[in-house]
Amino acid sequence: MNMMSWVQFPLYIVVLLILVKPLGSYMARVYQGERSFLSPVILPVEKFIFKLSGVKPDDEMNWKTYALTVLVFNLVGFFFLYLLLRIQHVLPLNPQTLGALSPELAFNTAVSFVSNTNWQNYGGETTMSNLSQMLGLGVQNFLSAATGMAVLIALMRGLSRHSTNKLGSFWVDLTRSILYILLPLSIILAVLLVSQGVVQSFQANIISQTVDQTSGVVTQTLPLGPAASQVAVKQLGTNGGGFFNVNSAHPFENPTPFSNFLEMLSILLIPAALTYTFGKMVGDRRQGWAILAAMTLILVLMTGIAISAESQGNPAFTAMGIDISAGNMEGKEVRFGVVNSAMWATFTTAASNGSVNSMHDSFTPLGGLVPMWMMMLGEVIFGGVGSGLYGMLAFVVIAVFVAGLMVGRTPEYLGKKIEIHEMKMAALIVLIPVITVLFGTAIALWTESGKASIYNAGPQGFSEVLYAFASAGNNNGSAFAGLGANTPFYNTALGIAMLFARYALIVPVLAMAGSLSQKKIVPTSSGTLPSHTPLFIGWLIGVIIIVGALSFLPALALGPIVQHLILGTGRLF
Repeated sequence: MNMMSWVQFPLYIVVLLILVKPLGSYMARVYQGERSFLSPVILPVEKFIFKLSGVKPDDEMNWKTYALTVLVFNLVGFFFLYLLLRIQHVLPLNPQTLGALSPELAFNTAVSFVSNTNWQNYGGETTMSNLSQMLGLGVQNFLSAATGMAVLIALMRGLSRHSTNKLGSFWVDLTRSILYILLPLSIILAVLLVSQGVVQSFQANIISQTVDQTSGVVTQTLPLGPAASQVAVKQLGTNGGGFFNVNSAHPFENPTPFSNFLEMLSILLIPAALTYTFGKMVGDRRQGWAILAAMTLILVLMTGIAISAESQGNPAFTAMGIDISAGNMEGKEVRFGVVNSAMWATFTTAASNGSVNSMHDSFTPLGGLVPMWMMMLGEVIFGGVGSGLYGMLAFVVIAVFVAGLMVGRTPEYLGKKIEIHEMKMAALIVLIPVITVLFGTAIALWTESGKASIYNAGPQGFSEVLYAFASAGNNNGSAFAGLGANTPFYNTALGIAMLFARYALIVPVLAMAGSLSQKKIVPTSSGTLPSHTPLFIGWLIGVIIIVGALSFLPALALGPIVQHLILGTGRLF
């Protein structure tokens, strides 16, 4: 790698960390109902929406009402999107002759976008109308992201309040997440992306002629559409669904190195800033910095492994006499190279984003293990907007509880005693994705319909199935190629996994928030475990890694680990 390659990663981390405090502080003001510099413009719109919908901002909910509202709202969104996809061929803004999606594919896609997963078993430019992309997928990109942020804010209130059962209003949190945060940032990013050449147009597809070395003059279809607006929110909302089939590897979605940097930065921007929001809202900024430090250390370690693995190239190509001095360039765009591809793969799977600028299936075994394992940690290393931090807080609760048992004291976090109810909820939050991934993979490998569309043999085929359920079971959305997932079996099985992974987690998160909000504050004593020190940060990292390793090490040993050992012999798999 040249000097510029070495500079890219630390530059990215520095820029990200610089933006954490200003954006995190701004979001805290928004959720606490304080005025911000956008209030003169947005506050009248917010009041109009509340008046039109009959929402009273002061009418707060207990955790059960909050959870029920989240579930019903998302259920309505699912049915609306499912219906839209089924009848898109008879609706306007359909520049091509598109048919309705099959029931299984419509179910999978609707679940995917409502749950903030954005798993895609279709090619956007050939399957979706512009109306489906904008009114269906684009709208859910905002709503699903805002749902995760609202649930996180409810948990923050549970930790910061005491002797109450009120967690705020879901409608208020949802509306403010969109109006004050997601929409303004998306507008800024969309304009910047258009300046780099990302398409934003209602013009029909362009038919052009090009020259092919073997066939001579051939006709090529250049798909257009309102892509920049959807790309912006897909990245900022950690959604990940591409307007085009190959996602951010497509030159109309991600044409330049600068657009690539902007899109990578937007993947982690809000999840990183929410750690500062957390510290400010619970009254102790050190707590937010400690969590950010733990996330960043793991991210740096895993990104380094991915870059190193991909930079070394593929030994099987060396055996064929192919030059691998540029690293493993299979499945990667030349304009991005190894470093940017490995960085993106790690960031997108750390952040529950799922967008790609290279094909993860073409990574080396160890390079492909990194994004797979980042998902298997539960998408808590930054994670999805909102969902990543409430997943991380479950690990914090477990770390505090185990540490308390080791010293023989009742564990406490932010002045709240961590008791059996909180531990049960935290255990559910950590174990539900594990169960979803392992059971889903086992069923797929056990049934004939699951094995029928695995197109690669050996550990590579196993890794593709494991990656698919890791992606669905953690609401990520990225995929290994080589698995024929657009089948009734996988559309249904992965759809169920996405549903379970999203909403079976939200309920215990809110239940834990409701329990914590009713507790009294316990004064800090000499026996209280400080949860902002380097020692606790190291302990938290250890708990996260141990849980991830113990849960998935046997499965990983059957896939990328054994594939790495085989690759050393010069074989292709």
